[in-house]
Amino acid sequence: PSESMAVSPLADVKDIKEPVLGLYGAEDQGIPVKDVNDMKAAMAAAGKTADFKIYPGAPHGFHADYRPSYRPDKAADGWARLQAWFKKYLV
Repeated sequence: PSESMAVSPLADVKDIKEPVLGLYGAEDQGIPVKDVNDMKAAMAAAGKTADFKIYPGAPHGFHADYRPSYRPDKAADGWARLQAWFKKYLV
């Protein structure tokens, strides 16, 4: 994990029991793409159900329509993915 992770969530992968959906902006300064890819690989290696989407050019909060970081096209895609995920795993 990168230095941005004070405590690595990779250590908890073995304990994850529910499907995980991750929607990340590639330009998010708080969650580096490397960390997302590391988590994706760890989840796959552990046989966990997970889907990670990294949005090129999107900063942190790209889905928040009240912030300057809002990216409507990426937010719409993320919302559609979230609804499909809920329909598949929660409903």
